[in-house]
Amino acid sequence: MAHFYHVGTPNTPWEAHEKQLWYNTTSIERSYNKEVLAKLEDVNDNFDIIQYGSLPINPEKYPLFALKSKIWDSNRPTALITGGVHGYETSGVQGAILFAKEFASKYIEHFNLVITPCISPWGYETINRWNPHAVDPNRSFVENSPSEEAAQVMAFVNKLDTAIFVHIDLHETTDSDENEFRPALASRDGKSYSAGTVPDGFYLVGDNELPQYEFQKAIIDSVKEITHIAPPEADGQILSKPVEQDGVINYPTKALGLCAGFTNRQYCTTTEVYPDSPKVTAKECNLAQVAAITGGLDYLISKI
Repeated sequence: MAHFYHVGTPNTPWEAHEKQLWYNTTSIERSYNKEVLAKLEDVNDNFDIIQYGSLPINPEKYPLFALKSKIWDSNRPTALITGGVHGYETSGVQGAILFAKEFASKYIEHFNLVITPCISPWGYETINRWNPHAVDPNRSFVENSPSEEAAQVMAFVNKLDTAIFVHIDLHETTDSDENEFRPALASRDGKSYSAGTVPDGFYLVGDNELPQYEFQKAIIDSVKEITHIAPPEADGQILSKPVEQDGVINYPTKALGLCAGFTNRQYCTTTEVYPDSPKVTAKECNLAQVAAITGGLDYLISKI
């Protein structure tokens, strides 16, 4: 019987053997050292660069770094910006670094800034959604996490001993979601696969329990200056979720173990850039992530 994915057996969840077969199909496609770590050297005017861990698969090759405001004031609200939870979502990583390098100075007098630009460096190098053990880090921000990437960044943020006021998690939705990652997920879990769609444009994922309508709108309005916003699909939804306002859907972020849900923040959002559109360049995708951060922070400055 033909299978829709190159690893696995129909209706049978993967065991260790299948996960190893899948891992054997991965390869290094780009350099974490050159594309991420080298760029962090340019941000140290405003930030302390802190190593908070490393990946067990290769600790020397995959150290984990965070940027923390050099000027830290316990009376200021803390903004957490996370990128690269899914390593293949390039602009989340590069947008976080670009913000730290060129835009953060405007905000350090208003916020304590914490930035983790590349939570999943192995995923970044192999252009993968999963970690080496076929675990999705962005479903793993839970107690006793099965993802070392999620577990280590959660431990780091908890050790900061500061309340997180706002958390902006930077992501992409790519065409490869449908031609690789969703089929892989269905195969891994022993389920059938039904082809879906990829939203054509930028959108946000808010939190069902903390939607913060005006905050999300401010981000969308900011990003509109850079790239197009995803319209509803034929069923009037985006990814089978109701569109709450232009370009915004909501998920139960804590229940799903999403990165944007692991702190008790007052404001949060997950960005979704669409890099495969012929209407945008890689530079514009990075700038769209920056616009999401600045749009959200500009809105919050008026609230603090």
